[in-house]
Amino acid sequence: MLLIVSAFLVFQSVKTEKPRPASVAPVVVNDELALFDKAKKAAGEGDLVRAKALYQGIVEKFPGSGKIASAQEALEDINVKLLFSNIPTADSETYVVQKGDTLNKIARNIGTTPEMIARSNGLTGSAIRAGQSLKVCKAKFSIVVDKSQNILTLRSGQDIVKTYRVSTGKNSCTPVGAFKIINKIVDPPWYKEPGVVIAASDPKNVLGSRWLGISKPSYGIHGTIQPESIGQSVTEGCVRMKNSEVEELYDIVPEGTEVVITE
Repeated sequence: MLLIVSAFLVFQSVKTEKPRPASVAPVVVNDELALFDKAKKAAGEGDLVRAKALYQGIVEKFPGSGKIASAQEALEDINVKLLFSNIPTADSETYVVQKGDTLNKIARNIGTTPEMIARSNGLTGSAIRAGQSLKVCKAKFSIVVDKSQNILTLRSGQDIVKTYRVSTGKNSCTPVGAFKIINKIVDPPWYKEPGVVIAASDPKNVLGSRWLGISKPSYGIHGTIQPESIGQSVTEGCVRMKNSEVEELYDIVPEGTEVVITE
């Protein structure tokens, strides 16, 4: 009788045991969607620091996700918004304006641009006053141009700030190597050939709204009058960007910024 009762109890234990889940994948997906919803909500509420952390979490935790491209794009958009906002970040500090300071002087001493200082502090002109507190960016930016993909990547240290689709030289004529930005020009004239100068206002000027010259004579990063060509290898050797994007890049990177061009 004891053996029969024991066998019955074992049978009941096996019969009533709850089945184990076959996979945890649904939980992972739900976590990802929840994180994505939180990130979008934070961005919509203007909490850019939290939104950045959440999107960064998606990129790091779910690299094979179908939403990774959207998360990366949102993250890069927030990166730029933070740069141009007065929100303190890990790579910014508060600078108190001294007597005799100008935006150009402050930017030069800190290693940023006057445009960045103006935009991140909501300045509509160049006027500043002694004692005024300004957010200034101390990030060390660099640029990498990948000719094989026609992608320009803006970095801060080892972190990607933003990627841009660009055009590079036909027949791979864009020079490869490590260079620096040596000059920056708003509405640049185009020196088409010796003795021929095309004014910025001329619709035939192919340089667009900005020029960032590099330490390879006659080469640089510039805008375009042919935005439909972006993403193709069609230039005479320069790196071509959409005007709105080269204007953004112009405001971020100072002279002296490293530019690495790879095959």
